[in-house]
Amino acid sequence: MQLDSFRTLGHSGLKVSPLCLGGMTLGDDWNWGADETTAAQLIHQYIDLGGNFIDTANIYTNGHSEKIIGDTIGRYPSQRNRIVIGTKCSANTLPGNPNAGGGSTHSILYNVHESLRRLQTDYIDLLWVHQWDWTTPFEETMRTLHNLVSSGKVRYIGVSYAPAWKIAQAQTTALLKDWTPFIGLQIEYSLLERSIEDELVPMAAELGLGITPWSPLKGGILSGKYQAGNQSGDSRMGGAYQLSEKEIRVIEKVKDIAAVHNTSPAAVALAWVLHKQATTSIILGVRKPDQLKQNMAALEVNLTQQEMDELDAISKPAPTFVTNYKEYSRSFLHGGIEINGLKASPLPAFQQMTPGKY
Repeated sequence: MQLDSFRTLGHSGLKVSPLCLGGMTLGDDWNWGADETTAAQLIHQYIDLGGNFIDTANIYTNGHSEKIIGDTIGRYPSQRNRIVIGTKCSANTLPGNPNAGGGSTHSILYNVHESLRRLQTDYIDLLWVHQWDWTTPFEETMRTLHNLVSSGKVRYIGVSYAPAWKIAQAQTTALLKDWTPFIGLQIEYSLLERSIEDELVPMAAELGLGITPWSPLKGGILSGKYQAGNQSGDSRMGGAYQLSEKEIRVIEKVKDIAAVHNTSPAAVALAWVLHKQATTSIILGVRKPDQLKQNMAALEVNLTQQEMDELDAISKPAPTFVTNYKEYSRSFLHGGIEINGLKASPLPAFQQMTPGKY
């Protein structure tokens, strides 16, 4: 199993591995991550397997995650050039200081300089806006990000945790002003979290953003280790967790397909996300070398169209206004006619009009 098959991220030339090593579990400051020795081992293992994409944030394990990455990669030029390091700004690491977090010029520059120091590098490959700051004009945020790219301290930018309309507004403004646009969207996506498919996924496709999903196993639920009833599993999920009836049905289907492919449920759940056209690279949160190896099995799982359809059907989310409106509009606009492979019946209340009758 190797990771050296790359994908371009969004509308850019940046090549990244289909599986990204997540930095939230690098460092044990939050009580459930890997200690320094194990974290460095994970980084080396990932690189040895051909991976080139590591994702972290200024706030992960209180900055320790960036420091571990810097100690392992940043100080070694021969390693640094081949690794794409993504980190995030906007989280406030100095509680009580209103200018130490958010999307202001002051906050972004402070946090980027601190990240560069901890990462022991003079540039960040991909800088993500971690959380959208509703108190700062978006033009200020986008202009500051553009200036960082122009200065060479940042090479590409991405966004996370923002509604589709705000991302579209910022992206369109950046393009009109010839500022640096976003190339990536980092958002939760899994068989048990598909709400992004209504607006964020089509927006990303239209605006050239590659999607890098996090929590593709929904906090470990899709690994199959949880059973019906209350279980005290992954502490990141807050201890005991009650599975819903729908989650149980999805897990059982994943297990059935895993048995056919002679692999783990986790590999099937990850493969489903990888098979989605919107996905560029999945962010993996692993704490042990054997977990990384197990997750890599997803690269060898080739789901059939029937299996994808079955997983899509059983995990289908409840319809939203957008979902219902899409279906209604197809009937309204093209009732009875097939367009791009989709056919809808005419609305019952409408009768065929006789040209010139009225």
